Amino acid sequence: MGRVWLFDTRETPEREIYLLLQHVAGAFVQELAVVLRPAGITPEQYHVLRVLRDAGTGGLACSSIAERSVSGDPDVTRLLDRLEKQGWASRAREATDRRVVMARITDEGLRLLEELEEPVTALHARQLEGLEPQELPALRATLQAVGRARPI
Repeated sequence: MGRVWLFDTRETPEREIYLLLQHVAGAFVQELAVVLRPAGITPEQYHVLRVLRDAGTGGLACSSIAERSVSGDPDVTRLLDRLEKQGWASRAREATDRRVVMARITDEGLRLLEELEEPVTALHARQLEGLEPQELPALRATLQAVGRARPI
């Protein structure tokens, strides 16, 4: 039996939706943290590794990583320090513009993401199992519309 989220409030519909989104997002992140913990990685680090993987061999400027951060974490430097210490990412100054620091995922980081792919995919499937497959595109479109309505 699935969970029932009850908000017995006298809030506006907008505030209630905000509370529901916060509650569900928090629960999703906590569940992801549990799945990632045995690998020694946090949800924030995992997200950055995925961003770096998607950037390809050219890597990504640290400022661009901060813009793509789910939590809006401005402290990308410390996050990348931890990823480098684990051997999952590397950083180097650009030869053409020494002010720009580029981050790249390492082979070890790619192996870690590969190991985590199945358990994370299974987690997300469980998290959304209350929806019918045909409902997922509508939810995605709705959340994208909310995101477009304000700068993220």
